[in-house]
Amino acid sequence: MNRFKSNLTPYFFIMPAVILLGIFSFLPILVSLVISFTDMNLSGLANWSQISFIGFDNFVQLFQDDVFLKSMGNTFIYVIIGVPLAVISSFVIALLLKLVSDWMSTTFRVIYYVPSVTNIVAIAVVWSFLYNQEYGLFNYLLSLVNFDAIPWLEDPFIAKLSLIAMAVWKSNGVSMLIFLAALQSIPNMYYEAADIDGANRWQKLTKITLPSMSFATFFVVVTTLIGWLQFFEEPFVMTEGGPLNGTNSLALFIYQEGFQYSEFGYGAAASFVLFIIIILATLLQFKLRKSEDN
Repeated sequence: MNRFKSNLTPYFFIMPAVILLGIFSFLPILVSLVISFTDMNLSGLANWSQISFIGFDNFVQLFQDDVFLKSMGNTFIYVIIGVPLAVISSFVIALLLKLVSDWMSTTFRVIYYVPSVTNIVAIAVVWSFLYNQEYGLFNYLLSLVNFDAIPWLEDPFIAKLSLIAMAVWKSNGVSMLIFLAALQSIPNMYYEAADIDGANRWQKLTKITLPSMSFATFFVVVTTLIGWLQFFEEPFVMTEGGPLNGTNSLALFIYQEGFQYSEFGYGAAASFVLFIIIILATLLQFKLRKSEDN
């Protein structure tokens, strides 16, 4: 009996977390899947008898919807450009912080981390001023060297790049700390042995540092990719998906359909498409990681 109780003890400790995870993660996914096969809207929410089962009609309509397809294309652009920039820049920052003195490292660690915990609305106010086409700081600096003003948020493609730049700046803090912790965990004896063998800095970086940080790099890449696939706050606050849906993302499209237009079934179908994309991208990364280990 005592052995039976001792075997159950670990499950009692994890049960609260599992229950919360089930209620707030798995259950909403199942509910979203069910709703995606209906025409549920605001009137249906008030009177369930008006909700009809329509099968895969929402999914078929999604892939015939120009706004959805454009949002998907924008999201892939955000991922293709934003993920490498975010990962590489945060690694470079961590590498530089390891090379400087302790007080400088501590100071700049705080400076780089603060944007990650700053409210997105406050950040949007500052960056909106920087990007303003007539009075913004960036265009003022360009005018000093006789360059024409750039429509940072008015041109669809340039607006995407502007949002990517802001998002990379905002997100560097967390990834930088993970990379810095991984760098500090590498034993100094490896570098001392490399110095004895006459290795230069590039050889130490590629033969010691990067291989020793493979797990941290994998973790940062996976979490960063998932975050950029759910890119929402920056286009929502800065451009509301404009101009001409040029900065709309899948996450913002889901919000617009579900909460602005009250098309819950259609929005749920879009959210499930995004969910599948995230799962497939994550599984692919784990598969690539496993093949590298083998």
